[in-house]
Amino acid sequence: MEKYLINPNEKKSTISKDIYGNFSEHLGRCIYEGLFVGKDSDIPNVNGMRIDVVNALKEMGLPVLRWPGGCFADEYHWMDGIGDPSKRKKMINTHWGGVIEDNSFGTHEFFELCEQLGCDVYITGNVGSGTVREMSEWVEYMTFVGESPMANLRRENGRDKPWRVKYFGVGNENWGCGGNMDPTYYADEYRRYQTYVRQYDWENNRIYKVACGPNAEDYNWTDTVMKRAGRHMDGLALHYYTVTHDWGHKGSATEFSQDEYYKTLRKAYHIDEIIRRHLEIMNRHDPSKRVQLVIDEWGTWHDVEPGTNPGFLYQQNTMRDAIVAALSLNIFNKHSDRIRMCNIAQTINVLQSVALTDGADMVLTPTYYVFRMFKDHQQNTLLGSFLTGGEVGTDEDKLPGLVESASMDENGVIYSTIANTSADSSAEIKCQIADSEVKEIEAEILTGAIDAYNSFENKDAVKTVKFENFSKTADGFTAEIPACSVVKFIIKR
Repeated sequence: MEKYLINPNEKKSTISKDIYGNFSEHLGRCIYEGLFVGKDSDIPNVNGMRIDVVNALKEMGLPVLRWPGGCFADEYHWMDGIGDPSKRKKMINTHWGGVIEDNSFGTHEFFELCEQLGCDVYITGNVGSGTVREMSEWVEYMTFVGESPMANLRRENGRDKPWRVKYFGVGNENWGCGGNMDPTYYADEYRRYQTYVRQYDWENNRIYKVACGPNAEDYNWTDTVMKRAGRHMDGLALHYYTVTHDWGHKGSATEFSQDEYYKTLRKAYHIDEIIRRHLEIMNRHDPSKRVQLVIDEWGTWHDVEPGTNPGFLYQQNTMRDAIVAALSLNIFNKHSDRIRMCNIAQTINVLQSVALTDGADMVLTPTYYVFRMFKDHQQNTLLGSFLTGGEVGTDEDKLPGLVESASMDENGVIYSTIANTSADSSAEIKCQIADSEVKEIEAEILTGAIDAYNSFENKDAVKTVKFENFSKTADGFTAEIPACSVVKFIIKR
């Protein structure tokens, strides 16, 4: 029996709610058909936003949404997406499928979506093909309250009051699709561009500036950008995707062996080491730890579903993806002293999405249920916790069999989330909560075969249900955690 220790006296960091953020790009059917169908659509909507999707994301507890990209951000010119939709410029989405982008979803529509969702805003600006003036005027358009050319243009387009922009990313993947820059060049460009991301309302709308950070294990990028531009940023954005094989042959989203299952999970778990190494570099340049880490693109990247546009990145989502989400979120929680925000890629119909749509129909993915289970961690206090347990996997691909985190809310209620990464073995655990008398415990579970998923024909193949295979003890509980499962315990003392 594995020992699980939770110490309510060891109060660590606050788990930022924005660790549970999502990412929406003009890519495939994420925006169009996924989030936005237009006011004239037969699909039920409010001001063009799908009612079913909005309600699902609200129930999931979505705290912040990133837009308009991604690679698309560095070819997006915001003025093309304002004003009368029928008169907006059309463009070619050169990154994603070569389709025509009609710009019917622009700045006003994005803020309308976020207002319906009740979530915060993360805007990514165009450094790769845009100008300093263009970025500066966009910030003025969105956030300036007084009389100015851009504020008045906003009013002409139907919005009197400025919006609140919580986060602003100065470019995206500028080491690649955002301009193929080296770190020295980007750091200098970042310093120049961020100067003109003006704080027009410092007290009520202080914009948190995010610099383009490294691709996965590019530690030189972090070292150079922090050295040259660290004092000008609030956050540094890391991107890390879990690819089972390689970029040329990623592997099927639904048809995979147990060995491939473990390979995927081992690569996902590797993000813990990546985070630690980047933070070591950041701390060397920023001993006060003022600059925080932002992981604004993460998740699994599989081959697209057969018969779909390869540029649309549409993939199914199994229990394997759910375990990736759970172990990743538990890792992010454990690093919440330094991680400010994370954004899984992407919200709807793209990569590791939380929902899929087909016309008027919608299905929730296993990853959705993980996010809904974990939402109680948002803004809680991370507690010291430790769970024993050996490794699982193959000789080449091993990772811990149990990955957990625990937090406490303002009322002293403890939330524990545990992922059993084993494909075929349950785990018996005995939990002890220091200096506590446990009064009540409730739990829920998400579990299934490693390749189980929800389809439009069978929407409830994988979903959360009440978990009862545990026994309360005086100071904790014992439980048997099934293979390939995620369990959440709510512990009242």
